Amino acid sequence: MAKTVVVTGLGATTPIGGDVQTSWQNALVGTSGVRALTDDWVEKYDIPVRIAARAAVPAKDVLSKSELKRNDPSVQFAIVASREAWKDAGLEDVEIDHDRLGVSYATGIGGLQTLLGAWDTLREQGPRRVLPMTVPMLMPNAPSAAISLEFGARAAARTPVSACASGTEALAIAMDMIRSGKADVVVAGGCEAAIHPMTMASFASMQALSRRNDEPERASRPYDTGRDGFVMGEGAGTLILESEEHAKARGARIYAELAGTGITADAFHITAPDAEGLGATRALKETMVDGNFTAADLVHVNAHATSTPVGDIPEGVALRAAFGSVMDSVPVSATKSQTGHLLGGAGAVEAVFTVLALHDRKAPLTINLENQDPAVELDVVTVTPRTLGAGVAVSNSFGFGGHNAVAAFRSY
Repeated sequence: MAKTVVVTGLGATTPIGGDVQTSWQNALVGTSGVRALTDDWVEKYDIPVRIAARAAVPAKDVLSKSELKRNDPSVQFAIVASREAWKDAGLEDVEIDHDRLGVSYATGIGGLQTLLGAWDTLREQGPRRVLPMTVPMLMPNAPSAAISLEFGARAAARTPVSACASGTEALAIAMDMIRSGKADVVVAGGCEAAIHPMTMASFASMQALSRRNDEPERASRPYDTGRDGFVMGEGAGTLILESEEHAKARGARIYAELAGTGITADAFHITAPDAEGLGATRALKETMVDGNFTAADLVHVNAHATSTPVGDIPEGVALRAAFGSVMDSVPVSATKSQTGHLLGGAGAVEAVFTVLALHDRKAPLTINLENQDPAVELDVVTVTPRTLGAGVAVSNSFGFGGHNAVAAFRSY
């Protein structure tokens, strides 16, 4: 019989808070983390999109100078979130078998700032000025490696890189590690730090970013008829996953059960989602089978809902195809309206919110939804948090390349 996987620790650093509790309380009241960019490069390169959702608490305010120097900003966020989760799980003073401690930590882009910064240094100052740690800092597996070193995790240190589905795929891999008996505890999550002129220019050229430069806090507006693109965010989210047996043996506090996951691919288009949501529907149905639940058990959805004109509709179609008429009354939260889109970190941060929604029995807000698109037939949470009953909540993540990943959590 497969092992039951539970959540015992949470950590996050997001555009609406430097830790889990601040982020969560702000999510419940509808705080926007989107601001006007003040970086010199905005004017220098005449970037058409001048807003983003930076982390509310910069990593430099938390980490040591040596940690900042030796880690890309994306890794810095991962370390901050993972230390919080580790402490929250009560693992600081617990003796564990490090050969049975694993890491599954994702990123969508990786050490972008290190890579492009080193390229600038090479061109301007020559090869001798390129730091010897450049490659270890820019590699996409740097976050999982850093976390493995931090906690002495020797079972495995895995790195899914599947665009915006990455963070949720990390949870699926972690679950498999525990279910298969390879690990008792896994530090799982995702991070991103991609607010950079190159990425901003590229996404803007693609017409993917909101251009509400004069109204930053109102720019991310999932499901609204006036939505015009997503807002780039940054940060990280971490969950400590354990086998139920291991968690109980050490007397751990359990937030929720990670009931099941589903992963599929669209094989449709490199950036556009399948308009019929077929891949997303299969991922949702896979999750139901894997998690042994039915549509009647569903009490909440944290939607991918990026605020793009094309992307928001297929998810609603998929939810209805998978769960049917229960979606008439299941509360749906689109928290990217507050945090912006953390790319590879999105699924992890939203998983943290999903776990807390079940634990606290409250669905967080979707802000800036003034005129709901009639093509989106969902019960979206606005104005005040929605009270939830016990049951199952799902968190959706869909990424460029046609990657679909879903995680379902069950009340414990």
